[in-house]
Amino acid sequence: MSFGVSEPRLWSAYRALTEGAVFTDLTHAFRPGQPHFPGFGDERRETLFDLERGDGFTVHRYTLVGQWGTHVDPPSHFVAGARALDRIPVEEMILPLVVLDITARVETDPDATPTLDDVRSWEERNGRIPSGSFVALRTGWSRRWPDPVALVNRDEAGVSHTPGWSAEVLRYLFEDAGVTAIGHEQSDTDPGLAASSGDYSLEGYVLGRDRWQIELLANLDRLPEAGALIIATWPKPQGGSGFPARVFAVHPSE
Repeated sequence: MSFGVSEPRLWSAYRALTEGAVFTDLTHAFRPGQPHFPGFGDERRETLFDLERGDGFTVHRYTLVGQWGTHVDPPSHFVAGARALDRIPVEEMILPLVVLDITARVETDPDATPTLDDVRSWEERNGRIPSGSFVALRTGWSRRWPDPVALVNRDEAGVSHTPGWSAEVLRYLFEDAGVTAIGHEQSDTDPGLAASSGDYSLEGYVLGRDRWQIELLANLDRLPEAGALIIATWPKPQGGSGFPARVFAVHPSE
């Protein structure tokens, strides 16, 4: 009697997950000269060894701030003694992905923010937002990358007009739905009207609840509003308060 060797369960699950699936990169490639917070210096990139110069390999030295391009903000970014990047477990890096889409409103009102009606409409179509999920705010703002003027969108008085989150939606997501993390296309959690006056209270709320976020996401317009998984990864600097992230989604082709 012969016995067949069954495929390991996770390998079978991988095949079931990836057959016919689409992998969508949600990350802007970072480089010197890209848009950044005014208080940060530009990235410096040096070629220490270069194949084109006849060296045996190519090596670059990168000098940049943690909050650079598509990046992760851990709680320690705003809260002293809170979790830093090396203390966020890998179990939190693959999550169900919810996409809240307010792009249509942003096209006519760049100061638009999501409302509880947006959340209720999503839940009427898809069921309750899953506990432990990642919620991304789709605004269409990533189409402005890498134009620094378009991203900040200042008026003649110097006030920035960009979309952002709202307090009521964030409270629902974290206190009622129990989500793990959020992300957005713009450079700040807070809308431009608040950030222009130095008000980053919404980002403080998110990180103060021991949660993390991804800023400057790309390609959210290629994703379904429900049914995808997000994988968010980053290096593991000890005590790190932020770092460029590589983020992508896996979703059905239809």
